[in-house]
Amino acid sequence: MYNYTKKIKPYVEAELKLYSLNSKEGHHAIAFKHLENAHILGQESTFFHVKVHCLMFLWAYRQKNIHELIGQIIRIAGAAMATAAIKTGISSVPRGNTGGANVSPFQEMPISSGLEKIIQEAKNV
Repeated sequence: MYNYTKKIKPYVEAELKLYSLNSKEGHHAIAFKHLENAHILGQESTFFHVKVHCLMFLWAYRQKNIHELIGQIIRIAGAAMATAAIKTGISSVPRGNTGGANVSPFQEMPISSGLEKIIQEAKNV
């Protein structure tokens, strides 16, 4: 997992930078989309998985979105526990899941070809 975290880091950080820029410009829906992309890329890394959920929590707080706020509280705890379970072979992450409270945390979702290519390169290189 450490190698994946190291290899995926520039891509997750690029999405987080786009999140920050859009958030500052008041484009909150676009900003959240970049958090979702960062979640898809980073969900197999404990560090990035938890970090993105914490940022989603802060986004929800700023938007006064109670549903998302509660959903992220649950997902922050789940992200840490799920990654531990993955490392022991008990579980796997639901590929493509965008991480928002609008979807089940267990639901697999399609991944865009661009993000899929980045994930595969980070896993194989």
